[in-house]
Amino acid sequence: MIPPTQTRIEGPDSVANPALDIPDDASIDMSTILQESQVMEVLQKLDQELVGLKPVKTRIREIAALLLVDRMRHSFGLMTRPPTLHMSFTGSPGTGKTTVAMRMATILHRLDYVRKGHLVAVTRDDLVGQYIGHTAPKTKEILKRAMGGVLFIDEAYYLYRQENERDYGQEVIEILLQVMETQREDLVVILAGYKNRMETFFSSNPGFSSRIAHHLDFPDYSLEELLAIAQLILAEQMYRFSPEALSAFEAYLQRRMQMPRFSNARSVRNALDRARLRQANRLFAKGGKISKTDLMTIEAEDILASRVFTEDLPDDEQQSGTSQEPVFHDSDTSALC
Repeated sequence: MIPPTQTRIEGPDSVANPALDIPDDASIDMSTILQESQVMEVLQKLDQELVGLKPVKTRIREIAALLLVDRMRHSFGLMTRPPTLHMSFTGSPGTGKTTVAMRMATILHRLDYVRKGHLVAVTRDDLVGQYIGHTAPKTKEILKRAMGGVLFIDEAYYLYRQENERDYGQEVIEILLQVMETQREDLVVILAGYKNRMETFFSSNPGFSSRIAHHLDFPDYSLEELLAIAQLILAEQMYRFSPEALSAFEAYLQRRMQMPRFSNARSVRNALDRARLRQANRLFAKGGKISKTDLMTIEAEDILASRVFTEDLPDDEQQSGTSQEPVFHDSDTSALC
């Protein structure tokens, strides 16, 4: 957390504001601050992890620049009021919202805005109780865990249910609004969800809207970006497409993007997991000598066996019989989602 700069009144037992004793032409090397904070490493990692999302990356760099300048001002004893950094992330599933939130927490910590720099990701069920007197303790426990870092509330609009006046979610909203205002120097709250639903949520809860300083919209990925994400995921796992498999996967995406429950990079990752499963079964059935190239290569048949081609249905987890992976992981590959 950025400590407040205190102005001292001159007197017999006091010291003048140190900023007044520093010449106006004094300077500080920005490269030194960058090296100390290592914030550029975080920004570069974000560029490497996420394909596209140029407007989002630009806003994150702008926020990092603001915090960097605030840190430099503080070194000169200049009055700096920590900016409000509560945010809204809108977009479809699998567009990188969680990853950006994680990297934002790291940037905030490295530039001394928050003490810890961790991310606590929750939904309505983690905050709202089931009976009278249950909600406040649940919410306050989550806030206690999140202090010094970032609280990421996914599908935040489910906190407010206009049709139910007795819904306990309203109690959560009141607690959050108070903490967002009084403890904004030790906690950043990020509200996430579909854009249209978030807009309705903000219009119904103006207190939230007035406390959100940054609205970041995460667009759906294009076909070309999804193909790039697929190849990045495979490369990290030491796999690769054969030329025929790449064409087959492009055809897969063209079909899958038009079907229900498509989740951008998350659906790409799940599809590749199933392709790896088919590859393993193909090699097992083949037997005999298996080369390193065989072990690394996804072939067209591993893609074309999908239900997307055979039954014109989404080849999702429930239909294919595989279990759904958690949204939040510690691995770098999951960051693509």
